[in-house]
This record gives sequence, C-alpha cells and structure tokens, in this order.
Amino acid sequence: MEDRSVRRTRQVDVVMDCVIPYIDDPKDRDAVSQVCRRWYELDSMTRKHVTIALCYTTTPDRLRRRFPHLESLKLKGKPRAAMFNLIPEDWGGHVTPWVTEISQHFGCLRSLHFRRMIVKDSDLEVLAKSRGHVLQALKLDKCSGFSTDGLFFVGRFCRNLRVLFLEESTIVEKDGEWLHELASNNTVLESLNFYLTEIAAVGIQDLELIAKNCPNLVSVKVTDSEILDLVNFFRYATSLEEFCGGAYTEEPDRYNAVTLPARLCRLGLTNIESNELPMVFVYASILKKLDLMYAMLDTEDHCKLIEKCPNLEVLESRNVIGDRGLEVLARCCTKLKRLRIDRGDDDQGMEDEDGVVSHRGLTALAQGCPKLEYLAVYVSDITNACLEQIGTHLRNLCDFRLVLLDHEAEITDLPLDNGVRTLLMGCDKLRRFALYLRPGGLTDQGLGYIGQYSQNVRWMLLGYVGQSDAGLLEFSKGCPNLQKLEMRGCSFFSERALAIAAMRLASLRYLWVQGYGASPSGRDLLAMARPFWNIELIPSRHVAVNNNPEMPVIIEHPAHILAYYSLAGQRDDFPDSVVPLESTVCA
Repeated sequence: MEDRSVRRTRQVDVVMDCVIPYIDDPKDRDAVSQVCRRWYELDSMTRKHVTIALCYTTTPDRLRRRFPHLESLKLKGKPRAAMFNLIPEDWGGHVTPWVTEISQHFGCLRSLHFRRMIVKDSDLEVLAKSRGHVLQALKLDKCSGFSTDGLFFVGRFCRNLRVLFLEESTIVEKDGEWLHELASNNTVLESLNFYLTEIAAVGIQDLELIAKNCPNLVSVKVTDSEILDLVNFFRYATSLEEFCGGAYTEEPDRYNAVTLPARLCRLGLTNIESNELPMVFVYASILKKLDLMYAMLDTEDHCKLIEKCPNLEVLESRNVIGDRGLEVLARCCTKLKRLRIDRGDDDQGMEDEDGVVSHRGLTALAQGCPKLEYLAVYVSDITNACLEQIGTHLRNLCDFRLVLLDHEAEITDLPLDNGVRTLLMGCDKLRRFALYLRPGGLTDQGLGYIGQYSQNVRWMLLGYVGQSDAGLLEFSKGCPNLQKLEMRGCSFFSERALAIAAMRLASLRYLWVQGYGASPSGRDLLAMARPFWNIELIPSRHVAVNNNPEMPVIIEHPAHILAYYSLAGQRDDFPDSVVPLESTVCA
C-alpha cells in the first residue's frame, strides 16, 4: 500500500511538472505554490511574469531568488493618488535598486514596465547597455526624473525593442537625437508611444524612417506634430492599426487630402475641431477605438461622429459628450465594451445643458450597450433607478467607476443605497469598483451593502460614503477578496475604526485613506499593527494648485494613511513629508 501511495504521488508530480508552466493566472499560481515544496519550486522556476503593485513590498534580490527566470516584470511606485497630485513629489518610488539587480541578473527578462516611478538617465543607460540586446518591451508609464539623454541610450542599444511606451511621463527634452537613434537602429518596432509628454522636437524624417524600416509597426502615439507633415509617414506605415496625436493648424480643406493607412481602426484625435472632422468620417465605419479626450469638439460634433461608428468597441471622451451623445452611442454602438468619460477642465462651469452627463444618458447607455465590460464616468446628476438599470442590463461589467461632480446644487435622488445594492447584485463579475460621491450620497446602510455584495471585487475606491464608524465596520464584514482599498473624504471615520476594518478585511494587502478623523499621534492606528504590515502617515499640508507663482491658490490636503504588506520591512528612503508609524513613535 505504501509503494502504491508513493507511485501515485510521483504520478501527480509528473503531471504537475507538465501543467504548472501553462498556469498563467497569478492567483492560481499562488494557490499552487502553497500546496507543497515541490510545487513551490516548480512555480519558482517556471513563473514568466510578475506584477509588483508597490515597489516597497519586496526587494530586488528577494524577487530574483524567488523567480530567477522571469521574462516580464511590471513594477509600480507611487500610490495611484499621485496621478491627482495628492502625493508629495518626493514620496519615493526610485527605480535604481531594481535596475541594478536587473542589470546583473534576470538574464531571461524581455519586458519591463515601470509605472509612477522615478527613473534617472543613469538608470536608462545601465539598463540599455546591460540588457538592451534582449529587451523587447520597455514601458515608462507616468514616470519622472529622466530626460531625452537617457532615451538616447535606449535608442542606441535596445535594437530588438518592439514596444517603447512613454505615455504621460515627465520627460526633460534636450534634443531629438533619441528618436533619430531609435529610427537608425531598430527594424522590429511594433509600438511607439510618447503621447501626452512634453516632447516637441520630433523629426518627421525619423518617424518616416521608422515606418519604412519597421514593417510590423502597428501603433504610434505622438505629441503635437502637424498632421499634414505626416502624410509620408502614413504612406509608409502600411501595417498601422492605431494612431493618436497630431495637430491641425492649417486650413480645414487641406486635410481632405490626408490618406490614413487602410488597417487603421484605433484613432486618437487631439486638437481636432469641427471643420476637420470630414477627414475622419471616411474611416469612421471601421473604427473600433476612438479617443476624443483631447479633441476640441462640442456635443453636436460628438453625436455626428459617433453615429458613423457602428463597430466601435472602445470610446474615451470628456463629459462634453453629454446625455445626447450617450443616447447616440446607445443607439448606434451596440458592440461597445469600454467607455471612459473624464472630466475636462474646460467643461467646468459649462452653461450648455447638452454638455452634461447624468442619469438620463447612463440609463440609455445601460439599455443599449449590453456588452460593456468597463465603465468609468463623471456625472453631474444620478439616481437610484439609473444604477438599477446598470445592474439589470450590464451583467458583463468587470470594472465600474462613477464620480459625482459638485456642479449641481441639488442632486435628484440621494442617498443611493438601493441603487448601489442592485448594481452590485446584478454585476457579479465586478473586480474593480469606484464610487466617489458627495456628502449624503450613501448612508451607513449603503456602505454595508457594498461590503455585502462585493464578493469578487479586488480593488475599490470610495469617496464621501457612509456616515459613521458603524457603516465602515459593517462594510468590513464583507469584501472577502478585496486586496486594495482607497478612501477619501471620510472625516467621520476614526483611526480606531479604520484599524479594525483593516484587520477584518481578510484579503487586504494595501490601504490608502485621505481625510479621516486624524489624531496628532496616530496612536489608534496601531490597532492594525501586525508582522510585515507597514504603516506610513503623510501629515496635512498646504499645496499650491495652480501654476501662477504670483497669485498661487493654496489649499490644504488632509492627512493620509498608507498601509501595506511588505516582506522587505520598513523602507529606508522616507522623505520628510512621510512619517513611518511604529509603536515606539506613539509610546
């Protein structure tokens, strides 16, 4: 009997040796690696990709020992709130120790994605010279600290680069030589993206050379290059499927002569106005993705363009699209899977009632676009009935984010308890959920509903929800799979309630809170102290929110809490703006 048991165990091991390399989901991988030592080792040797949601949760050498044969690494630095200027610029998130480890080890690494991190030119030089011969994808996503000098080394040494992504990074431009190096040395580039950066010295001849030399070039996103100057680029880029950027500074009639590549189906229109739209109408029927976030179009223009896009699957716009635009979208774009409606600065205080998104437009959208998987929207008004329609019709939603703006003095239907409950009950595939309201938008009971019906949600952002500690504690009884929780505008939540909630949420790995009932010492937060759990405080501070040094507008940012699991212990690069919370500090 013992021999039979041993043989059976060996058979299982042989099977798992074959199966584990084909398991890609990180959650499944984690579960497998905890079964036994052998499966742990198999996971270690065969794991190809790792995402580290916060760079201080582990160390570079620990990652190397755990997964020595990684082919792809995504590393995030500053908290997500940094995108909204809520985190001090000097908070941290330096990429240098990671680049040092990568340059000496990780011989299989082909793809690197740094997000919201501080990258120096010397980091890019070391990386390019040590790993440039094998690196196929480099993404510097919303990063800062580097210049075009660092990109020069990338262009010179990373000759096998298929993807170069720089979107929304803060880059100091010294010259355009980096792009010339890239154009001169690369023949395999598939995606080039320096969209929403300050890069202006763009050699059109370099873009044309890239299009000539790289037959597999499918995606290019640039800054404000004149579209008429890109005519030859478009002619050479025969495989191009996505283009974003450009500028329209000439007479509108001249753009009718611009011919876009035949395969183009994803288009981002920046700075385009109503008079230039006819050049887009010709291609509208084949478009699957349309980015109008930085287009200079009004509500009527949105309607005219959208009704010509029956195959649209992804749309990004601002709330100038209005309820009327959403109604056209619901009627004409039934294949839509992703919709993002952001708040544009120029929309603030808009008097034209067409340029407002409310429950009216969202209700039409829910009824007309049942394939939606992602919906992020800023609204001026909302009702329970609208949220119920979303829960009834949009059963495929995996990611839902709603922000209620403060334009209107009166909101039609608050609190939203019942609507939120119905939405969460109906959209049981949700993995990411954000609800940012106004005071009175959700009672303690409604907050309890979120905990009760968010069974599969892993990331959540809540703003101005609940009324007291009781609501937070009721919420914390649910959310069994919640890993990341972010909250703002919750001054009625005490430190002790936050600490208890953090302890109750069994899967929680990361907590960020701004605007809570802060005490001078943070003593009550120690109720959530535990092994490997780091707690950091960012005291309240005054911040200038405009770029006019002569008449700065100063506002006060309330105190923050950032708490997260870390195998590395407390980090050693705290700036003065961050205070690590330890029991000795509060004693």
